[in-house]
Amino acid sequence: MKKKSTSTLRAAFGDKLQENISLAAYTSARIGGKADALIVANSADELAEIVSQLWEMDTPYLVLGGGSNLLISDAGFRGVVVLNKAKAIRFIEDEDPSVLVESGATMTRLANQAATKGLAGIEWAATVPGTVGGAVYGNAGAFGGDMAGSLLHVELLTEAGREQWDVSELAYAYRNSKLKRDAVKCAILSAKIKLMNSEQAEIQERMRSFIQKRKKTQPPGASMGSMFKNPEGDYAGRLIEAAGLKGTRIGNVEISTKHANFFVNHGETKASDVVALIELVQKTVFEKFDTRLELEIEVVGE
Repeated sequence: MKKKSTSTLRAAFGDKLQENISLAAYTSARIGGKADALIVANSADELAEIVSQLWEMDTPYLVLGGGSNLLISDAGFRGVVVLNKAKAIRFIEDEDPSVLVESGATMTRLANQAATKGLAGIEWAATVPGTVGGAVYGNAGAFGGDMAGSLLHVELLTEAGREQWDVSELAYAYRNSKLKRDAVKCAILSAKIKLMNSEQAEIQERMRSFIQKRKKTQPPGASMGSMFKNPEGDYAGRLIEAAGLKGTRIGNVEISTKHANFFVNHGETKASDVVALIELVQKTVFEKFDTRLELEIEVVGE
């Protein structure tokens, strides 16, 4: 971004604008170069206002939530990162309970708050890293639940203004949505999710068992989450392990010895090392099993 545009941004956003910010701390893998600028949105209204202004100014931007499922390049991001801290949660407790939740709220916080109110249906989210916005965008799921089965509607900011899209309009598929597939120009502001009345103890027990299973099968430490989508009728982790790649390391990034579909950052890791490991896995798995592994993560930056 040229100096002129930085001064224009300063004029528009004032003290809210932070410049030349390292993004590694804002991603679950702790990897990534610097963004030209960063602005924090503390509510859905603020998020809509900031994104509208950036559209008007024709400025490249990236909305960043929990920073999971994301690899930011070593060169960073030429533009403005909007850090989504819009996290209000409002439960509607009646015969057909539901929750209105802003897109920057974490999935784990949402699941925990629902459980304490004796509201079921979102227990699977207790193990999902990242935010509601990211989950809506990528149809996040775990343990038989996913956004496609839980969402009622989503509020988006589009160029036409604020719009409510029913779950059916998102055309969900495995770890995919119309928003992701068609690169729809929008900002996800909030979501309405359906719930069910249940016993608090039962809900918390289900969540505990999901969390225990996750701990047993997935590595601790800094990672992006699942690296590749599971091919139809198979598992990416099984294929990577069968290709003899478990434990393979480039620089400080390693294919986890616990679950081969996770790459773990063991220190000052470069995004370029992660990319090299991704390419090695894709090439080897294709040569051995004639299967092309598709990335589940998003790659951002130059």
